[in-house]
Amino acid sequence: MTSELPTPPPHTAGPDLRGRTALVTGAGSGIGRACAAHLARAGATVHVVDVDAGSATAVAQAIGGLPHIADLADPAALDTLPAAVDILVNNAGLQHVAPLTAFPPERFALIQQVMVTAPFLLMRRTLPHMYASGWGRVINISSVHGRRASAFKCAYVAAKHALEGLSKVAAVEGAPHGVTSNCVSPGYVRTPLVEDQVRAQAAAHGITADAVLDDVLLARSPLGRLLEPDEVAAAVVWLCGPAAGGINGASIALDGGWTAT
Repeated sequence: MTSELPTPPPHTAGPDLRGRTALVTGAGSGIGRACAAHLARAGATVHVVDVDAGSATAVAQAIGGLPHIADLADPAALDTLPAAVDILVNNAGLQHVAPLTAFPPERFALIQQVMVTAPFLLMRRTLPHMYASGWGRVINISSVHGRRASAFKCAYVAAKHALEGLSKVAAVEGAPHGVTSNCVSPGYVRTPLVEDQVRAQAAAHGITADAVLDDVLLARSPLGRLLEPDEVAAAVVWLCGPAAGGINGASIALDGGWTAT
């Protein structure tokens, strides 16, 4: 006795997000810009949020989105951002490298404000709309440093670990309302933030930029290369599609195998 195999669905390039509204922070460059572009390409209306007015405007014009200039360290600025959002991508971040014993407390506090408190406030602002509509996606751009530690990055590591926990709480609370919350956790990505780190470490240690990449940043990555922003953005858009509807409270590692070792 044989049974027929089900006919596979036709291949599609990605989810259809027409009619959805997305808000992406730190969307003026790097991963945020790629996320905004990919979401717009999938049909979403995208609110492009960045502290730099020129970058926010340029990206919004390029993708047909809406620019918003906001300093995420200022809670009052968050009140000016849209609340009627179906997809929230918390991406904005910054870095400071110093030994813990010499780490500037004001810099530590700023990094937590931008990378933990701002995502919390934006979730608090946008989740009621998602709950009311019965559908929503919260996607937090975490990092391998939300799962592992590196020396001299106490503020960044602490913030990414906190973001992972915050994302899980949003996942548990949002599930009954049709809202999922997940982290995308990349290793080192070819972004201005990483390029700045490479230049700073090359100058500090008197070595080439290639040596910094090979011997410092990528030493723990079996893949041995920087990721591209488009690779991270593709995962973000996939999480918005029906195939990922059952993924909730997860942290998806895009780290070249770093956390597998």
